[in-house]
Amino acid sequence: MKSGVRALGIAESYRGEADGASDGRRGRPRSTLAGAVVRADRALDGLAFGSCMVGGRDATEAVCGLFSTLDREDVRYVLLAGIAPAWYNVLDLERIHGHVSRPVCSVSFESSPGLEDALRREFSGEALDRRLATYERQPPRRRTAVNGHDLYWRALGLDEREVEELLPAFTPEGGRPEPLRVARIAARAADALR
Repeated sequence: MKSGVRALGIAESYRGEADGASDGRRGRPRSTLAGAVVRADRALDGLAFGSCMVGGRDATEAVCGLFSTLDREDVRYVLLAGIAPAWYNVLDLERIHGHVSRPVCSVSFESSPGLEDALRREFSGEALDRRLATYERQPPRRRTAVNGHDLYWRALGLDEREVEELLPAFTPEGGRPEPLRVARIAARAADALR
């Protein structure tokens, strides 16, 4: 992959404090999202910040908003840290893919039997039904080893061979793709300021 190819990585940070927003949600917890545009040669090329409701259903819109805020036509891939940030605020990869019009890959870093049991434990009624419906629509989870670390991914707009080229190209060392590593650091720093 050429060194100038750019990926937008989006990750979250939540420290457990309520947001002081004046939009009718005062006192409800929010998770900080950061979007980091990183080139394949590891150069940081842009940052944007947003938030989503902890335990809410607005993470998909927040991710789309970060992409729109950056307004970067040169971003070739969107990488997401996980599928359910902010306490099961389940991402809809198909909607994100449709909004950004480029490949989307959700990456997690631990083996898991999936979220269905956890969702059933934490939610009921309509809150459960909507999360399950979104979760069950997502592409299947697959595993790829990068630098001796297992990465678990779901992708739209990329086949398995392309993902197995993409993830190592953006992971020069360790087991976390650089756009997601930088986005996580940025989200933590921004969250610490709240």
